[in-house]
This record gives sequence, C-alpha cells and structure tokens, in this order.
Amino acid sequence: MFAPLGIDSAQAGPIDRACMASPRQQKSWALCRCIQHVANQTLSRSDQRRAAKFFRDPHKAQEVRQSDSRSNERFWLRYKEFGATAAAICS
Repeated sequence: MFAPLGIDSAQAGPIDRACMASPRQQKSWALCRCIQHVANQTLSRSDQRRAAKFFRDPHKAQEVRQSDSRSNERFWLRYKEFGATAAAICS
C-alpha cells in the first residue's frame, strides 16, 4: 500500500509541482505529495513530466486520449492506471 512521503518543495516531482501550481481549490500539499508518490510507483519520469502538463492544460489530456498514435495509446493506458490508483489511495 502507498503512503504519502514527507517531500519538501526542493524534492518535489513534476506531478507534485504541477498539482500545487494548478488553480484547483481542492489541492493541498498532502494531496499533491500523495499523488506524486503514486506517480513515482506507477509512471516513468518521462511519463510524469508529460502527465504534469495536463494540470496546466487539461485539453492536452483529451488530445492524447483521442489520438490514433500507438505511443499515445500506451501512455494513456499507463496514465489511466495511475489516475485510478491515485484516486483510490489519495482521496
């Protein structure tokens, strides 16, 4: 089972930083750290950087999801699994 780690801002990953920079009202350091911890367990660093862009521009996620590209399809499956795991653990 995942547990949020104590990560200071200097150690924050791309998901953590994007989460805290997002305009969403529900964000908190604890929630963003938890989401980053799940990302560390389920996504490569490259996937994390790519997914972090979705916090700034949610339409990018829609573009990837609807893409016919095989690489986008594989990424989307990994991203979906990450999202489901983060929702189950961090909510």
